[in-house]
Parts: sequence; C-alpha cells; structure tokens
Amino acid sequence: MFAEARSQLATVRDLLRFAVSCFNEAGLAFGHGSDNAYDEAAYLILHTLRLPLDRLEPFLDARLLPKEVNAVLDVLRRRVEERIPAAYLTREAWLGNYRFYVDERVIVPRSFIFELLEERLAPWVTDADSVCSALDLCTGSGCLAVLLAHAFPNASVDATDLSRDALEVARRNVADHGLEGRARLMESDMFAQLAGRKYDLIISNPPYVDALSMAALPPEYRREPPAALAAGKDGLDAVRVILRKAGQHLTRNGLLVVEIGHNRAALEKAFPEVPFVWPETSGGNDRVFIVSRDGLLQTR
Repeated sequence: MFAEARSQLATVRDLLRFAVSCFNEAGLAFGHGSDNAYDEAAYLILHTLRLPLDRLEPFLDARLLPKEVNAVLDVLRRRVEERIPAAYLTREAWLGNYRFYVDERVIVPRSFIFELLEERLAPWVTDADSVCSALDLCTGSGCLAVLLAHAFPNASVDATDLSRDALEVARRNVADHGLEGRARLMESDMFAQLAGRKYDLIISNPPYVDALSMAALPPEYRREPPAALAAGKDGLDAVRVILRKAGQHLTRNGLLVVEIGHNRAALEKAFPEVPFVWPETSGGNDRVFIVSRDGLLQTR
C-alpha cells in the first residue's frame, strides 16, 4: 500500500486523504495530542513538511517533491505499522501554546490540570502572585512544572519523579523554557526526599490506571512507560499515598490538585470523609480533584 502510494500521491491533499483512510482502516487509537484520524494525519503531515501546524488550508493543493512525499509516507507507515504515538514520532507534544520535548522515557503530556493552570486555578487560588512555593509530584516530562512556573510567576517550583529517565526529559523542558533558576528537579519516591518542605500548592498527575484497564490498553498506550500509568487493582495506589502525606507538606492555606482519570467513584468510596472539590474540565467534572490542607487533615 505505501509502496504504491509513493508513485500515485502528489499533493498535501492526496497525502491527507490517504493518511485518514489508512488510520481508519488500521483502527489506530488516538489520545496523544489528537482524538481523531483527520487531526492526527494533518499534524503529522504538516510537521514532517515543516509547515505551520495551524495552517493546513493554504497548502492542500501544493505539489510535493518526491523526497517530501517519501518523508511523509515514512512517518505515516510507522504510525500504522508500529503503532507509535504521534508525539513519539515528532518528539514533541503541545499543551495549548506550550511545546514540550517528549520521547519514550515519559508518557505523552495530556493532563486536564493544564486547563486549570491556564486560569491560574481561579477561583480556588484568589491571588496568583501570593503563591510562593509549588510542587509538581510525579512530574514525568516536567510539563506541569513548567506550566506552574508560568502561571505563578513568584513561585519557586519543585518537581519530583522516581524515574531518572523521566527527569532527564524534564530537565530538557525546563531548560527549553528558560526556567532553570525557578524549577528544581529531584529524584524522589513521592514525598520521600521532601522532608520539612511545605508548599502553597501541590499538583500531581500520578499513575492512576487500574489493573483491568492496563490489561486492555491499545498498542499506542503500551508504548508509554508502564510505571507512569499503572496504579494497582483499583487505580488508587499512588493517590492513597498522596492523600496520606500531602497535608504535611502544605502551608496553612495550601491546596492539593490531583488528576485521577475515571476513578472518582472509587476515590469517594475509599475516602468518604474528604471534602473533594471537582472542577469542570473538558473531560467533565470527574477527572481532577482539589482539596485544601484542612480537608486533608480529615483523611484517615
């Protein structure tokens, strides 16, 4: 199929139609930057041709050089045959207007916490300038640590992860965004290396995939580090640790913000005494919770 396409396709429009057909026929799984075949095909084609990612229409009928057609088809073939997420093929992921380097050492950034940071966590944080210290727990690629620093300009940001490989990626992203002086990266199993440290704000997108869901993951998601996804039988192993220990590391009016996937019902059943707040995101009102330090003190 791809060999024949090399001699038959000549324009961006040709490649786009071909890619969408191939992606749909292959039954690819999406969710690493786009949620459908058309958007992902357009992104991969534009990126490979080094064209603006937000301007497809002007180039649709542009005729391509043979080497350009071959370059695009090579990327499309790998996406179909090897089931590699688009972000790993391009070595980049986007959250809004922020670009991050990614590779197979980290999960692809896609946190709903990003949407809340765009609004500086208002109305739960009433004065963004008053946030002086923040922690990104389980930082992975470091994307949320970078966004924390942008959202709260007076905050010193700590970012921790158990994976040295992930911290290497995070270090690159911190440097790319010019934040070496404000964001400190540490190897730590949850709060293990943070004794005595307190923060006005703690955020975390920890592992939260339960055992049944892990067993059913499509190939694209199996390309990601399993340790960054799997969280025990019910998906709450990491969250239990966070709820148990975060209160010790929050300032008097501090807040904890955690993403938990589809585990709201299980979490509320396990911790009925905790006054969780569930902000609305594009994924609904069950993906991220907010709880104050005082609320955490009710955790048994």
